[in-house]
Amino acid sequence: MEKYNHKKIEKKWQEKWEKDEPYKAEDFSKKEKSYLLVEFPYPSGDGLHVGHPRPYIGMDVIARKRRAEGKNVLFPIGWDAFGLPTENYALKTGIHPREVTKQNTDNFRRQIKMLGISFDWSREINTTDPKYYKWTQWIFLQMFKKGLAYKASVAINWCLSCKIGLANEEVVDGHCERCGGETEKRQKEQWMLAITKYADRLDKDLDDVDYLEPIKIQQRNWIGKSEGAEISFDIKGRDEKIDVFTTRPDTIFGATYMVLAPEHQLVQKLKEQITNFDEVEKYIKDTKKKTEIERTAEGKEKTGVELKGVKVINPANKEEIPVFIADYVMVEYGTGAIMAVPAYDERDNDFANKFNLLIVESNLVDKDEVIKKVNGKKVVKYKLRDWVFSRQRYWGEPIPIIHCQKCGSVAVPEEDLPIELPEIEDYKPTDSGESPLVKATDWVNVKCPSCSGEAKRETDVMPNWAGSSWYYLRYADSDNDEAFADEKNLKYWTPVDWYNGGMEHTTLHLLYSRFWHKFLYDIKVVPTHEPYQKRTSHGLILAEGGEKMSKSKGNVVNPDEVVENFGADSLRLYEMFMGPFDQAIAWSTDNIVGVRRFIEKVWRINEKVKDIKSNIALDSTIKKVGEDIETMKFNTAISTLMILVNEMEKKEEIAKEDYASLLVLLAPFAPHTAEELWEKLGGKDSVLSQKWPEYDEIKTIEETAQIAIQIDGKVRGSIEVSVDETEEKVKEKALRDENVKKWTEGKNVEKVIYIKGKIVSIVTS
Repeated sequence: MEKYNHKKIEKKWQEKWEKDEPYKAEDFSKKEKSYLLVEFPYPSGDGLHVGHPRPYIGMDVIARKRRAEGKNVLFPIGWDAFGLPTENYALKTGIHPREVTKQNTDNFRRQIKMLGISFDWSREINTTDPKYYKWTQWIFLQMFKKGLAYKASVAINWCLSCKIGLANEEVVDGHCERCGGETEKRQKEQWMLAITKYADRLDKDLDDVDYLEPIKIQQRNWIGKSEGAEISFDIKGRDEKIDVFTTRPDTIFGATYMVLAPEHQLVQKLKEQITNFDEVEKYIKDTKKKTEIERTAEGKEKTGVELKGVKVINPANKEEIPVFIADYVMVEYGTGAIMAVPAYDERDNDFANKFNLLIVESNLVDKDEVIKKVNGKKVVKYKLRDWVFSRQRYWGEPIPIIHCQKCGSVAVPEEDLPIELPEIEDYKPTDSGESPLVKATDWVNVKCPSCSGEAKRETDVMPNWAGSSWYYLRYADSDNDEAFADEKNLKYWTPVDWYNGGMEHTTLHLLYSRFWHKFLYDIKVVPTHEPYQKRTSHGLILAEGGEKMSKSKGNVVNPDEVVENFGADSLRLYEMFMGPFDQAIAWSTDNIVGVRRFIEKVWRINEKVKDIKSNIALDSTIKKVGEDIETMKFNTAISTLMILVNEMEKKEEIAKEDYASLLVLLAPFAPHTAEELWEKLGGKDSVLSQKWPEYDEIKTIEETAQIAIQIDGKVRGSIEVSVDETEEKVKEKALRDENVKKWTEGKNVEKVIYIKGKIVSIVTS
């Protein structure tokens, strides 16, 4: 038999798949639908590194198994191509963002196809395509008409050097992450989306979906629902009051001081009364240089300034207490003011100790009783704030609003959509902080749709979150020019059955898309109140040595090189085998050799295949591989296949039906190899069209047990053993396991303990 040649095999099958399009989903098929989704990538200028395909390969394994189970699978792909990174790259290279986007998506597409991912390319979308963002603009207009999109003056992070607004995550220690220049807080008119109106539903409806518990926790923490009371404190000698929100009104007798956010409007009103206003003003100025993340970080040293000359009255005991400003209180949270109870709150206690303030332990009183006593009221508050939606940049979706001096902000007529982004040569940020689109005067100056008077287009653009908030809906009907998707298509395909993405996107992106979906449900254009039925996450692939892959660090591994040297199937298998899918793990080019050898073993076994009766029990293998795929335990599924192949390797002859089952089980992980060997086997049609193997449950119970392998207290894999296997043989088998070899390499195995039927524990030094 000829030697395994990955280049020849993979080229052959990729060309065939390109021609035959075996992965196209069928609208309205009578088969059970299965809509599987990955986060569509931002196509960076550097192309894929080996960390990017991990989620694609994982969901591809599931998609291929689903098809083998007879399901109608929608597994689509597209490009999240608007946004700041593309614009920055364009500014740096002098290549227009539109051309950058085309170059990058072409390269990404080539690399993804090179890996044999079974995406339905017929539904490919791109957020920068006017045919797509027409509907992003349409959704914005519906929000505007319903009062959910509005303009307001808000504080943003401003880079004094770049002359642009920055997200909190783009500011480090008061400096711009891009240029290192100083930043400050500035008030600026911004478009906002009223996500807070959906806060309660966004929290409550998490009960209706199958999300990993850490994802639900992240969502709920960001929404920040708090039940408590609003209580007013009189300012001594003045008519004004200060309202505070507290979740612990029962501790009010222990409130010994008050803290205001530095931006609280009362600070300026009390200027004449504050005897140390110069000190207060300096603190406010310093606070402007800090981001919210820096101000509220856990364990951060508390800072603040007393408003000398100002006292407030505790309404519960009528005692005068001092007032401070401190940056750990945010003006947007609650009321921007807190009653501090250092005996019952760790943060307040740290502050009180630093400033030598009174700490009083008091009798806790009935919540309802104290609220009534101090004339407070029960309220529910949310940490969630309305979404700052506009960006003063070029590369984004134009906001479809026209400003008229007579009529105000007017919606662009729907029949005029899309409002296309004009071609401009100078797309650098402006000195004024306005969008570069202000320079496109022919585009900006228009007639008001309402009164036909002189008017101007909105020049701010949408953030890249906009296009990614609804893209999963467009896949249901990606070529529709009359609607973002047809009602019947949406009814058939949605909700998404299984959405996998990065843990870093399980807060904002997930929250934003849930919000958009709920709004679309409210206006009766989508059939479900939640977009995703199931949400899982994957861990990062780190560089060798455990650092994050970064071009600046020179530690990026290019998949082109890996595929060239080892093949796409080797890369696919290795990324699924290298460790638990939900955990971060370091790449090792040396270790990919092991899975390449495994493929070559499968290849050689083909020579032993004969028309004989089955001589290997496969029930436990079929069960284990299938269950592990469903729970994303891809590494142990591959371990199970390796055990089977090792067993086959020892046989002189292999039954054709047994080898055929192996190929069907292997196909989701190594589709090119499985296709080639299926053809050599004389198999009917394609291995992709074969039914997923079935097993006899009784035989799996009688034959084997799956034993976890723990190394130095951490589970690192598993082995399948006969239920009556001796202790010595189980230990020996565990030490031969590829995963065990990897985790014990260079170490001394001191002890191997076997708890029958449950676990093998290995201790190293």
